[in-house]
Amino acid sequence: MLLRCFIAGLALVAAPALADPPALPALHADAKHTSVSGLSAGAYLAVQLQVAYSATIVGAGIVAGGPYDCAAGNAAFVELCMGQLPFFMPGASGFVGTAEAWAIAHEIDALSHLRHRRLYVFSGGADSTVRRAAVDTAVEVFRRLGVDAANIAYVHDIPAGHALIAPDATHGCGATESPFVNRCDVAGAPYDQAKAILTQIYGTLQPPAASPPTPVPFDQRPFGSAAALMADAGRVHVPAACASAGAHCRVHVALHGCMQAEESVGDAFHAGAGFNRWAETNRLIVLYPQVNRSASNPFGCWDWWGYSSVDYARKSAPQMKAIMAMVKRLTQR
Repeated sequence: MLLRCFIAGLALVAAPALADPPALPALHADAKHTSVSGLSAGAYLAVQLQVAYSATIVGAGIVAGGPYDCAAGNAAFVELCMGQLPFFMPGASGFVGTAEAWAIAHEIDALSHLRHRRLYVFSGGADSTVRRAAVDTAVEVFRRLGVDAANIAYVHDIPAGHALIAPDATHGCGATESPFVNRCDVAGAPYDQAKAILTQIYGTLQPPAASPPTPVPFDQRPFGSAAALMADAGRVHVPAACASAGAHCRVHVALHGCMQAEESVGDAFHAGAGFNRWAETNRLIVLYPQVNRSASNPFGCWDWWGYSSVDYARKSAPQMKAIMAMVKRLTQR
């Protein structure tokens, strides 16, 4: 009954918030082909998920994100790790050493899994929020951790501001303003970043749907402890072909940036980033977890410096555990 009610809701445009959102359904998705992407703080968390859960996450899209565990649990290092002090950007060796030590201690997955993982990395030419020095270091860390150079697509020649790039966005390419979704034309055509990310991870895609349904709310509360400091509700896009258990679809986790959660920008991220069009025709469930503003997180950022736990970059991190529990739910029968 719960699953039938959820599927019926897929055809509806839900209200921005529900007092009692429905449960996330078990859809028997393919647990071996989960991927993740994110912008800004979402990109830093995508990096953490890819490294810490490398046995499960097969690829990542990193848009304006820096190296793994760059802040080392200290909020004072945030600007440094965003490349705001380019002459003082830490080298890759320390971050690689941390990951190696944690893998030996079994606090993250074995780094050998990273060899065959596929990455899309983006640094906008007009991005003055997370500068290219930070993104360059993230790429170098992944290379030193064993990701095959041929499996990394690094795009840094588009004059974009601090934003995701989507064909239907209204902000100009170089903008850095809410809702942080821009349009950039490349070779006379709008650049489709969602397509680029999913193609890099999964290969050739079927043509996109013209008008995919709006992602529907689900209850996030059963998946994380109070320490995760996440919103009560997230969003999920379930293609029609994936709406019955046993469909064996894949899961992509799309992580918003700071000031980009639903409470701040409405549906601009989960409906406007462009993933749903491709997901609908490629048997891809898109999970949109949400983290709201709070006293310890006034801009609604994902935790990449330690405001939720000293273990924020390890598998025991409250937010990463919550997200992976959501993925596990989607992969259950």
